[in-house]
Amino acid sequence: MSQAQAAETLNFQAEVKQLLHLVIHSLYSNREIFLRELISNASDACDKLRFEAIDKPELLEGDADLEIRLTFDKDAKTITLADNGIGMSRDEVVANLGTIAKSGTREFFGQLTGDQQKDAHLIGQFGVGFYSSFIVADKVTVFSRRAGLPAGAGVRWECAMTGDAAGAYTVEAVERAARGTEIVLHLRDGQEDLLSNWRLKSLVRKYSDHIVQPILMKVQQWDEEKKAEVETGEEETVNQANALWTRPRNEITEDDYRAFYKHVGHDDEEPLAWTHAKVEGRQEYTQLLYIPAHAPFDLWDRNARHGIKLYVRRVFIMDDAEKLMPLYLRFVRGVVDSADLPLNVSREILQESRDIDAIRKGCTNKVLGLLAGLADSDDAAEKEKYAQFWKAFGRVLKEGVGEDFANKEKIAGLLRFASTSTDTADETVSFKDYVGRMQDGQEKIYFVTAESFNAAKNSPHLEIFRKKGIEVLLLSERVDEWVMGNLTEFEGKPLQSVAKGGLDLGKLSDETEKKETEQAADEFKPLVDKIRTSLGERVKDVRVTLRLTDSPACLVADEHDLGMNLGRILKAAGQEAPEAKPILEINPHHPAVQRLKTEETQFDNWAAVLFDQALLAEGGTLDDPASFVKRINQLMLAVSAR
Repeated sequence: MSQAQAAETLNFQAEVKQLLHLVIHSLYSNREIFLRELISNASDACDKLRFEAIDKPELLEGDADLEIRLTFDKDAKTITLADNGIGMSRDEVVANLGTIAKSGTREFFGQLTGDQQKDAHLIGQFGVGFYSSFIVADKVTVFSRRAGLPAGAGVRWECAMTGDAAGAYTVEAVERAARGTEIVLHLRDGQEDLLSNWRLKSLVRKYSDHIVQPILMKVQQWDEEKKAEVETGEEETVNQANALWTRPRNEITEDDYRAFYKHVGHDDEEPLAWTHAKVEGRQEYTQLLYIPAHAPFDLWDRNARHGIKLYVRRVFIMDDAEKLMPLYLRFVRGVVDSADLPLNVSREILQESRDIDAIRKGCTNKVLGLLAGLADSDDAAEKEKYAQFWKAFGRVLKEGVGEDFANKEKIAGLLRFASTSTDTADETVSFKDYVGRMQDGQEKIYFVTAESFNAAKNSPHLEIFRKKGIEVLLLSERVDEWVMGNLTEFEGKPLQSVAKGGLDLGKLSDETEKKETEQAADEFKPLVDKIRTSLGERVKDVRVTLRLTDSPACLVADEHDLGMNLGRILKAAGQEAPEAKPILEINPHHPAVQRLKTEETQFDNWAAVLFDQALLAEGGTLDDPASFVKRINQLMLAVSAR
């Protein structure tokens, strides 16, 4: 092999260049995380080898003791981290170290603001992994060989972050007898304090004490003659090297839980809450599940890898076990360690296993119970935690109403909405709060859906409800249509859209109002018929209503028809929606409607404008805006001519 063939220079993806720049310039204050991230990757590599070796024991190459070694060289100003895990082939080195093969990357960069402090927080959610090396190093060299490949299949990868070389790296084939990966960090100026046995040990114990594999370092002793610490040639295990989730809860401190979350969640922030339990019975398993404090950048990518790691008797199986947690809880991080599943469990077995279904059910109930405990707590700090959770993950949790029939009621109890009780966009009102404030005789929970909060807040459908002081939930997220389409009641109280069907306030209406409605319907019947004829195919019906106090008219959907807002959402998503014409309801007390009773020459224009105004107020768009403007101008000129 010639030198030209042996060494190849490749360019980073544009996204990697941007990430490296941000890592170097935005994360310096959090530089310690580099060691946590590299050790986590080394641990994952060992876990993957142990799993693959179940079916292919030859991958162990006669060395079944999986270890991580940490060394440093003061003279060379290097820190070296080596593992004897699965290792990487050349293609894997290029794929894993030269690209970011993770969906949602572009969305992540779209959130970056240029503010170093804010961007550092986002990068923490992203999980910087290997790239955190460049926080402390200006050159990184990686040696690796995948288990099972010959010694000649070793790979050397190197990138120097000096001059114009930041956008490129070199890859070449090398002889490497040992499997696994070795990372050599050539430290930047000013990072020399890391070249200390005590310093590195303290970082390992702070961030990686729970790592299952032993993390080995050379033993140092004081040499009286040299007046310095010198290596003895022996090695010692720095970490406890036991799985934190297997220890008794009374032996685990909150700091231990938080430190483990940063490992398993690849997150710089502390978790919002967690639950740790050992389940015994037909299935025996341990679960340690975390709720993050902030949403990851790829939260809305339903195909993104999940955060649940599956172990069987402490043997790592997979790190994206989507069958252990439903999609609407995809933000949950943690581990599940089963004592019953077969060690050679495959994805096909996961999909078909009753044991997995039972574990999934148990994990789901545990997370929902944890959230309910925060939401219903009398402690102000716990309630604030739930408010923080809802702000970050509320829209995702709403998906569960339609996806998890068994837990629909539990999820409904966790939902939060904006409401006319506060008239702010803050989603703080629960169904339970609403029911507790219902008026005497009120039988339904009323809500309105719209494209935005202001559209919901100012909807003409709310006028009679505001007049009577009846609370209405204001729903403005697109997922809310999905929620209300799958949730018909809460604790026996029917949910009713104020923009669908005829207005029926039940016991909240008095006899006088009912008689007034009947009289108005009789009095305005000729006008209603005339408007219906004028509008023709644009409406399903026209009728008199007393739901309006300030507006001349509004549009409503028939009780069993598709809601107008939902129809617009489906159309915007490129889906076909069933054709459903709206019902025009007119306010008999409004001057514009009163005028129509005597209008002759411009009646069709008035009727069309009345419909178009109602459509706009409801949040719709006009098919022919130019004709609407033309009619308005004609009516204005006709009025001024009088």
